Amino acid sequence: MTLRGRLTAAFLTVVLGPVLLGAVFVGTTLSTVDRSRSTERLGLAASAVRTSIDALCQQLRAAADAVALRPDPATRAGTAGQVVSRGLAAAVLVTDVAGSTTYATPGGPATPWQDCTGTARSGGPVRALSARVDLRDPAGTPLGTVAAAEVVDPAFVARLAAATGVAVTLLDDTDGPDRITHTTETRRVREAVLAAAGSLDGDRVTATPDGRYVRRLGPAPGQPLPLVLSVAGERPSGLPAALVGAVLLAAVLAVLTAWRLARVTTRPLVELAGAVDRVAQGDLTTRVPVRSRDEIGRLAAAFNRMIRETAGYVTALTSSRDQLRGHLGVLGDTLASTHDLQRILRVILHSAIAATGARAGAVLLRDDAATLVGRCAEGLAGRCPAGTEPEELRVPVGAGVVGAVAATGEPQRGRVSPGATPPGEPWCETYVAVPFTAPGGDATGREPAVGVLVLYDRLGGDEFDDDDLATLRTFAGHAAVAVENVRVHEEAQRLSLTDPLTGLWNYRYLRESLRREVERASRFGRMLSILVLDLDRFKTVNDSYGHAAGDAVLAEFARRVRGEIREVDLAFRQGGEEFVVLLPETDARGAATVAERLGAAVRDTPVVVPGHAGGPTTIAVSVSIGIAVYPDHASTGVEVLDAADEALYAAKGAGRDGYRVATARPRPTPVADGAVEEIVVPAGATSPADGLPRAGPPTDPPSIDEPSARRPPADRAPVDDLPTGLPVDGSTGRHAVGAPGVTQPGGASSGPHPPRQSRGR
Repeated sequence: MTLRGRLTAAFLTVVLGPVLLGAVFVGTTLSTVDRSRSTERLGLAASAVRTSIDALCQQLRAAADAVALRPDPATRAGTAGQVVSRGLAAAVLVTDVAGSTTYATPGGPATPWQDCTGTARSGGPVRALSARVDLRDPAGTPLGTVAAAEVVDPAFVARLAAATGVAVTLLDDTDGPDRITHTTETRRVREAVLAAAGSLDGDRVTATPDGRYVRRLGPAPGQPLPLVLSVAGERPSGLPAALVGAVLLAAVLAVLTAWRLARVTTRPLVELAGAVDRVAQGDLTTRVPVRSRDEIGRLAAAFNRMIRETAGYVTALTSSRDQLRGHLGVLGDTLASTHDLQRILRVILHSAIAATGARAGAVLLRDDAATLVGRCAEGLAGRCPAGTEPEELRVPVGAGVVGAVAATGEPQRGRVSPGATPPGEPWCETYVAVPFTAPGGDATGREPAVGVLVLYDRLGGDEFDDDDLATLRTFAGHAAVAVENVRVHEEAQRLSLTDPLTGLWNYRYLRESLRREVERASRFGRMLSILVLDLDRFKTVNDSYGHAAGDAVLAEFARRVRGEIREVDLAFRQGGEEFVVLLPETDARGAATVAERLGAAVRDTPVVVPGHAGGPTTIAVSVSIGIAVYPDHASTGVEVLDAADEALYAAKGAGRDGYRVATARPRPTPVADGAVEEIVVPAGATSPADGLPRAGPPTDPPSIDEPSARRPPADRAPVDDLPTGLPVDGSTGRHAVGAPGVTQPGGASSGPHPPRQSRGR
């Protein structure tokens, strides 16, 4: 084969081979990725459906429990009406042991209802989803059942589709997959989706001819509804035609180009090709004979010059490459493995010094608007001004070389005249300084530099050149990324542990802090008090004044809680209008004092919020508080929190706007004859004759002495002579929330809530 033929064949192979392989790879990859993503979306949608239906069943079961706990038919009927009116269920049905209906809320869906357990089928289209509980008398004798139901209608299916992000179809449970009860599918694809669903067995995913992916879901235990989920694929419809066109166009261009190159190439290229082969094998002594003065001759001469210069560059670059590879490897590992800014900056500085051959250097970060502070330094011993350590450098922005670089955002390099070292900076003969800004900004003066990377005195005495400046820019970019990554990491940590509306710690941090504080209290033999606070009738605030007003109340309440506790105390938003306060090294008496003060802080000054008409609206709010103490009331953090929550229920049941202390665990005390004597725990307030504590100040002085019960927060510490139970009837301290606080994004009803909720107190 001639040279022209070989060049043509090689060119076509080199060009068309990767094009064909790339086209096949792109088509196959896009199809595989499309199916994988669609399958993943359907899997997530199936999980979301199960979660939504499970949450609905739990709500219905709770509603049925609430009705079943009522002792007589009249109160059960009233409770059933309240359950329906509050939207907890669409209907409630009470039956006796024979299965006869004894009470049913009006307007309920037609029976039979599909049970949440999925153990029994409705025998037709699913009209309602229900949860049943047994109805028993106080002696435990079965009286019947209570069922709470939610209507399964097009709106219900639409909500499932909105929650999952896919199309949802509810099938008729009796007549097979070709019968639809409700669906969100369009008529254009409905038949294809149902045909694909009919061929499915189990949780497999199949595709329709028009590119939709289908999955069958249920009925099964825990998910009793027969559903079909579908989602449209993301693969472009014209992809095959586009790939074929691209391949054909590339083939035509390759043939034309190969023919042209082969036509103009002459014999000297053979010599050039041989020389290139030898150079490719590492022989940099190869030379090509210059046979003419035309383009080929000039090419041969240029090739010879290139080889001579390349031989010198290769030697230097090989050494530099190995050195830079090591430094960049260390730098990359450091950036990927740590958020220790000091360590990262030290590695960046060391790598920059090694790459440029500098004798010394430093990294300075902007501490405030007018000062650069040294964060790390190398080789500056003996160079700094008298009495200044290398890590203590402080340079005003705009002053000297480093300050000017930070102020203007322009890098500088040069030589310093003898005796002309800027005040406050290390002495040197030559320097190069580069600013760095946060990612997204620039170093041209439009954005202030967050720091400066400066190197001093290149080895050999030469000045730093443009290559050194370019290298230093690279390391300055790494420094900017490191500073920004650390800032983003710290901010992300803060946001992950705080509530966006109130600024308090969130439920996630509550569990971690509770475990830590209980361990500390157990290790050092201290007490830990827990306050669970719940704003009374907060749903009324949202219903009457709107959620914006409710958010303002929650934000102001959180502000006042922070103002009434010590710096060592921790305040959390547990969810909705429920809050928790941890009081380390505080006994029940101190916790009761804090509860009284919090109640007064909330009660005494109503919240002022913007009204619907533009004017201010005053909202009076009160708070109920439950108190529990570790280790008096429980032996673990979760149990203490549960005890405080139960005390909160007691405060709610006693009329709200007060506090209750959990009942202490029994502590046997041996007496002379070996029996156990119960220690009587004094009450914190005197209850009225009917035994139900009233909100407001106690009618009689508490059994705890007044000075001790109202000490300031700094004096709260375990008291050795305090009985371990303290009042179960500590009903004092109404609070209301005062001047309007700053409303932050979010709200009492926004965002995911932790498992423990206010439960409609």
